[in-house]
Amino acid sequence: MSSPQNTQMTPGIVPGRLPAETLAENFDDLHAPFAPHEATVAADRCYFCHDAPCVTACPTDIDIPLFIRQISTGTPEAAAKTIFDQNILGGMCARVCPTEDLCEQACVREMAEGKPVEIGRLQRYATDTQMAKQSHPYERAPETGKKVAVVGAGPAGLACAHRLAMYGHDVTIYDAADKPGGLNEFGIAAYKTTDNFAAAEVDWLLGIGGITVKYGMRLGDNLSLDDLVGCFPAVFLGVGLGGVNALRADGEDKDGVRDAVDFISDLRQASDLASLPVGRDVVVIGGGMTAVDAAVQSKLLGAQNVTIAYRRGRDAMSASRYEQDLAASKGVNLMFNAQPVAIHGNGAVREIELEYTVEDNGLKGTGETVRLPADQVFKAIGQTLETEAGLDLVGRKIAVSGAGRTSRAGVWAGGDCASGGDDLTVTAVAEGRDAAEDIHATLSA
Repeated sequence: MSSPQNTQMTPGIVPGRLPAETLAENFDDLHAPFAPHEATVAADRCYFCHDAPCVTACPTDIDIPLFIRQISTGTPEAAAKTIFDQNILGGMCARVCPTEDLCEQACVREMAEGKPVEIGRLQRYATDTQMAKQSHPYERAPETGKKVAVVGAGPAGLACAHRLAMYGHDVTIYDAADKPGGLNEFGIAAYKTTDNFAAAEVDWLLGIGGITVKYGMRLGDNLSLDDLVGCFPAVFLGVGLGGVNALRADGEDKDGVRDAVDFISDLRQASDLASLPVGRDVVVIGGGMTAVDAAVQSKLLGAQNVTIAYRRGRDAMSASRYEQDLAASKGVNLMFNAQPVAIHGNGAVREIELEYTVEDNGLKGTGETVRLPADQVFKAIGQTLETEAGLDLVGRKIAVSGAGRTSRAGVWAGGDCASGGDDLTVTAVAEGRDAAEDIHATLSA
């Protein structure tokens, strides 16, 4: 006998709050791809600036005016090659990169008219056109006989591996998960990367050849840096940040309190969204992209009330204003200058108590508190490095110099686990690519 259909009003953490057809609509592509004629019209808005500010703003230094001109002349495959030369994960970055804070914010059209050239959607049009051909646009150089280990099959590791394979080196990627992609596969909102794009992109990238991927291998667990250094003349670490910071609030261990990254991962891997349980009253603690992704997706799954509580003011949020506005447009309540002090409930969370804050020579609690109903609380307050592998650290990340060189000879690092740079997919790609160039130069010396 089937159980009655749940609704947005059903208390507790339950699946099936919305009909399957509504869920499918909610998690459809956030931005529809350009049709060819739309791409041509959008490309014609570009001034093709000399010393274009959009290029300077791109962490991977893509020649944006060139690829847009190539689209406008009807050669999107050539445009894709221009993109991939600098960013082999240009397809994913076109979907998830905060272009509104980077290239599009720097666009001359944005400065003059408040409406930039739609660089991200144009990049997606070009890369999707090339990838649909099911052929890889690069050929390997003759094999060098040199072998390199890459730890982590996320954006940094994949970019590094591809560039090294292109130069003729043999690359073995080790990853802790059972499938590749890192945050692209497990950590990004489903509506930003539909139709299993992350997995398809990895398959396409591996088409270069010379790359072997081994799964279920975790650094510091069943994988030792000493062993890798002993077997490979060069090792690249792109292990990301696996740990999640604690709330440091009373009652944090109650049922219904969990890491936002785990929730996003479960959602991304779910074959049936109607089977995924979500609370009626959801509170997300944090101010970054992960907080927004968890909150918006909770709302799209059918949560009745969703609140993002952030301890500082709006301008301090690391999530872009665009992402904040997206959350608000989906019905998420944004609450600023509020930090968690206690989670209440008998075994399971029922309320969260928040203290208002002020910024006065640092962040301080005012002593004034408010309680919000909550049957599910997500922690999205930053992640931490799970293993330093005996390397020097800067803060809580692996110390690197130059193009990702660590304190140990023969070991490079990049992406979220390494010091410096923003925790963005596009930055991780740039760091993996640049480390590969340095590794190649070292192996060729």
